[in-house]
Amino acid sequence: MATHPDSRLAQTGFDSRREALATYFDSTARQAWIDLTSDAKVSGIRATVRAGRDEMRSTLLDWLPTDLRRTRILDAGCGTGALAIGAAYRGAEVTGVDVAGGLIEVARERTPGFIGHGRIDWLAGDMLDPALGSFAHTVAMDSLIHYSPEDLVDAIEQIGERTSETILFTFAPLTRLLGAMHTIGKAFPKGNRSPAIVPVAEDELRARLGELRDWSIGRTKRVSSGFYTSQALELVRRG
Repeated sequence: MATHPDSRLAQTGFDSRREALATYFDSTARQAWIDLTSDAKVSGIRATVRAGRDEMRSTLLDWLPTDLRRTRILDAGCGTGALAIGAAYRGAEVTGVDVAGGLIEVARERTPGFIGHGRIDWLAGDMLDPALGSFAHTVAMDSLIHYSPEDLVDAIEQIGERTSETILFTFAPLTRLLGAMHTIGKAFPKGNRSPAIVPVAEDELRARLGELRDWSIGRTKRVSSGFYTSQALELVRRG
């Protein structure tokens, strides 16, 4: 996994958090994630999560241009690859990167043999790695929801240095339910915890994003489906 000796996130815990996510999704959660992102039968609770994720993915794809031919897209935290494949079908040249190498293997296996004019490069590694290159659009669906507001915005700022048009990402909006779950989760021994979702107050997030010189806030949409609650936000590069 790529690292950054001079990363602005080095002192914030972003790197250690990323490593914990890689371990979790490559071990404990791997099969559950494979099932969740397939047509496999799942519990009622997981079915609501699947439906919510499907709606969110559709929303983010709708926010991208219809014609993506010759357009470079970064799917930052691509998981098993559904969003990247959807963009590639519209002609995009997609780089799908995820910290969990096991999920990248699944994404490769699920990639259709023919995706029209599109192309996908699957990589296990760090979404913030400058070596990934530059992109017209970056999408980070539910891949920044495990980080504090400070780390989330710092990551967006770094992504923005390599993105020329829009950044589409999701965050976990601070609701009574998510706030309670986050508080209760802290009571469990660390060894028994999955990487917690960090609820973020929308007003605080907007204030922090407003300090980014080159970006303005565009569309937003909240998706709530049973145990899935996530909010999409669009950043548009200022002309």
